[in-house]
Amino acid sequence: MKGKAFNPYLPSWEYIPDGEPYVFNGRVYVYGSHDFYNGYVFCMGDYVCWSAPVDDLSDWRYEGIIYPRNEDPLNKDGKMCLYAPDVTVGPDGRYYLYYVLDHVSVVSVAVCDHPAGRYEFYGYVHYPDGTLLGEKEGDQPQFDPGVLTEGEVTYLYTGFCGIGDKSRTGAMATVLEKDMVTIKKAPVFVAPGCEYSRGTGFEKHAFFEAPSIRKIGDTYYFIFSSEVMHELCYATSKSPTDGFQYRGVLISNCDLHINHDKPAELPMAYGANNHGSIVEINGEWYIFYHRHTNGTWYSRQGCAEKLHLNLDGSFDQAELTSCGLNGGPLPGKGVYPAYIACRLFTDQPSVYVDGDKYPRVMQDGKDGDQEQGHIANIKDSTTIGFKYFDMKNVQGMRITTRGYGDGTFLIKTAWDGPVLGTVKIQYTNVWETYETKVDIPDGVQALYLTYAGGGTTSLCSFELQTGSEVK
Repeated sequence: MKGKAFNPYLPSWEYIPDGEPYVFNGRVYVYGSHDFYNGYVFCMGDYVCWSAPVDDLSDWRYEGIIYPRNEDPLNKDGKMCLYAPDVTVGPDGRYYLYYVLDHVSVVSVAVCDHPAGRYEFYGYVHYPDGTLLGEKEGDQPQFDPGVLTEGEVTYLYTGFCGIGDKSRTGAMATVLEKDMVTIKKAPVFVAPGCEYSRGTGFEKHAFFEAPSIRKIGDTYYFIFSSEVMHELCYATSKSPTDGFQYRGVLISNCDLHINHDKPAELPMAYGANNHGSIVEINGEWYIFYHRHTNGTWYSRQGCAEKLHLNLDGSFDQAELTSCGLNGGPLPGKGVYPAYIACRLFTDQPSVYVDGDKYPRVMQDGKDGDQEQGHIANIKDSTTIGFKYFDMKNVQGMRITTRGYGDGTFLIKTAWDGPVLGTVKIQYTNVWETYETKVDIPDGVQALYLTYAGGGTTSLCSFELQTGSEVK
């Protein structure tokens, strides 16, 4: 690769959640909604697209706006937001984009001749008599479309099931004609919501939102966000419209259920809702998901992790890392930005983000300003974790901080491991760099920085120094 791949995989000033990844013509394209930094609701921006060559997942290219929100006839004034989309290649070889606006319950479709060209409004999914899906008597509201085309048939998956809402049954599958908008077979339910999950095998992981569909061999993989929101789960079937059985969790954006280096139910990142899907790139499987920044639900960033596909067709749950698409650990040398932290927590565990109560990733400036992200609101007991690095002869470390903190950062290779070194910081309203000697064991290691002291500080970056670089 030309460079190193981090999480988030896009620039730190870009906020593209709900990522649906696909490989088209030797490039990985990610389609998602578009949050704003300091946004006050979800999905405030136009649809944009980013892509990367399959042989260099560090080299992401901005493809520009592919669909403005006022392109839809129902939203000419642009007052509604574009919620999470999905894309499929139709029988005619064109690319079809499916989405739902935030104040309506019908599915809109746009089309383009190229994966990341300018999409044009195409129509609304409808019954043969012209009635729109979602408006026929007995229809449930449409939400979060996921699509898969096989031959001349397209399968459309939709749904949203809030806790306590018995009017929402579960995730729906609708079969479309080759024109991509006319319903061939009316919706059927393929996964239960939490109010209807008892006895189904989906208990405690029932469908909430974010349906996505993939096919591996002869098996359909239905990916979805569960009732707890922070996890992406999956179910499988040999049929695209029935027989789905719950299989497990693919990822949690607060790292719950991971137990190889911590208690399984101890959260080590601040989560909230989740949305994404899986993709095979050069024979390796990856899960694309999003994390939450700035202590809010409304400034989400895309991340990705490698998945392990077992011989029985199951996936192991992926852990959160800083090096997701890198193909292995990051070099244990050089300067790294703090925003690539994959674990962030204090001595008061929390599954969900909570404003100013906890440390958070943020940036200077306003949305669109190309300012490097950093970690702010660091208080006593804050632990910041990075995974993984290939450490070789690391004997020194520098950190760059800013803020009114007076204390010490403890350097460790495990969140509860021994302290290998310390860095003392002082009050400052500009970025200042501090350094120390530290002997980090060789090998693939995590890196943890725990703050002990008074006040509140921010972390911009850190540098790993090999023996020859240490003064």
